[in-house]
Amino acid sequence: MNDIRTDWTREEIAVLFDLPFTELLFQAATAHRAYHKPDEVQLCTLLSIKTGGCPEDCGYCSQSVHADSGVEATKLMDVRQVLQGAAQAKDAGSQRFCMGAAWRNPKDRDMPAIVEIVKGVRDMGMETCMTLGMLTPKQADMLAEAGLDYYNHNIDSSPEYYEKAISTRKMEDRLDTLQNVRDSGINVCSGGIIGMGETREDRVGFVHTLATLEQHPESVPVNALVPVKGTILGDMLADTPMAKIDDIEFVRTVAVARITMPKSMVRLSAGRESMSEATQALCFMAGANSIFTGDKLLTAPNAGDDSDAALFERLGLKALEGEEPMRAEKSPDSRQNNIHQEALV
Repeated sequence: MNDIRTDWTREEIAVLFDLPFTELLFQAATAHRAYHKPDEVQLCTLLSIKTGGCPEDCGYCSQSVHADSGVEATKLMDVRQVLQGAAQAKDAGSQRFCMGAAWRNPKDRDMPAIVEIVKGVRDMGMETCMTLGMLTPKQADMLAEAGLDYYNHNIDSSPEYYEKAISTRKMEDRLDTLQNVRDSGINVCSGGIIGMGETREDRVGFVHTLATLEQHPESVPVNALVPVKGTILGDMLADTPMAKIDDIEFVRTVAVARITMPKSMVRLSAGRESMSEATQALCFMAGANSIFTGDKLLTAPNAGDDSDAALFERLGLKALEGEEPMRAEKSPDSRQNNIHQEALV
């Protein structure tokens, strides 16, 4: 079965969003079963390896220097501390260990420690994922050489809404980093945040941007905004009806992401701790097949291992059996080819 399309139009995606809810879930569940086992969910753990002090002004982020959220800036964690956290995550059943650093972009002086961390986690037999901000082609190549499996760099929202949430960089900067990651041969992890005050049209644009990339992200995290006091969006939305996205609309977004990107892992990410079990169950029915475990996501609360285990038992779900992650194929005009062609010229 080969129904992978990268030519979706906004009109087609809008039609999916408008489907009767039960029909949308049926189509999403059908797409899910074509490429994934419906009763398996990937367990991931996220660790903040460098917290706070980020110069970006992302309106949702408590780690921005523009936020008055009480999050204190820290230095990059010691390599041994990170590896200890990875070992604990593996013991708890996680297959993927994700690491985030609150940077606009990593400095070259940070890369040796980052490379050492990637190699150490990989040696434990876990999938590795990092989110460090924007990457240069050279930095992406270094991470690929170290064996990094996934790089996360979310597009956050539609191109039109993006500038309302962030002013210190453009959507094009995000897409450039995703291309650098893809060219290096690292799997792409990219998603966004629902409930920032955006419209249905923005959610259509968000899915459209990812679903029309030359190659779909291997991992698509879908977050529900967690309004944090002291952040721009947190203060703006805290006392308004927009502060929490409608559950059905959130499930619709998950379902449309699954239909348009059927092979991708769709991760139910931030905001899950405030969702009912019924809403989470609908998300799994709609094609979500990856979650973060533990009681914390960077600086935001998470559902917790005990709660997840109980929910999985009630729903008859089980952890995805660990497999050696497939390496992403480099794009046909990868930098290696470009460099070779320039040398010939």
